[in-house]
Amino acid sequence: MKHCCDDKAEALAKLCSKQERVLEIVLALNAAMFIVELATGLVSRSTALLGDSLDMLGDAMVYGATLYASAGGPLEKARVALLKGGLMALFAAGVFVEASLRAVRGVVPDEAVMGGIGVLALAANLACIVLLLRHRDDDINMQSAWICSRNDVIANGAVIAAALAVGWLGASWPDIVVGAGIAALFAVSAIGVMKEASRALRAAARDRNTNAG
Repeated sequence: MKHCCDDKAEALAKLCSKQERVLEIVLALNAAMFIVELATGLVSRSTALLGDSLDMLGDAMVYGATLYASAGGPLEKARVALLKGGLMALFAAGVFVEASLRAVRGVVPDEAVMGGIGVLALAANLACIVLLLRHRDDDINMQSAWICSRNDVIANGAVIAAALAVGWLGASWPDIVVGAGIAALFAVSAIGVMKEASRALRAAARDRNTNAG
């Protein structure tokens, strides 16, 4: 007869394997969309697309870090989650700087490219959400990965709305406002992830000290 600990170990191994497969898929999707949005953002002169491309790059890095920590213990996972929060904050600052530069230059972006790529990015992120949904309560890293994709869907919707507004008004400010909004969304999410990771880090450290004693 198997010991109960053997059953738990086997269940944990299966869970980690499922997490890894999901994370590998969403990592590939985000890396591909980073390249697409970066290229089209430069061509269309869109702050929102450039911001969203950095969003995709940040998420690819986040999912890579989550994949690395998926088989680790609570302490390692908390450390990686804290690192992810820091990355999100860094990209928030980068997007905000880009939005400020575009505001000074006042270049009107190509709304057709913005809208088309925005729809493509939305489809990719909805696929990521569906893949991550059943795993978002597994642990703090899967939860923060799901939060990233949720935020991406909001950002994609804003990019599409900005494209429509740019086309209607013939002005650059909707694109700039969305770029700044993405930065703000990143900042709020980064603070939330880092707070949760800090709590998990303290709890894991206490447990380790208790077990060591």
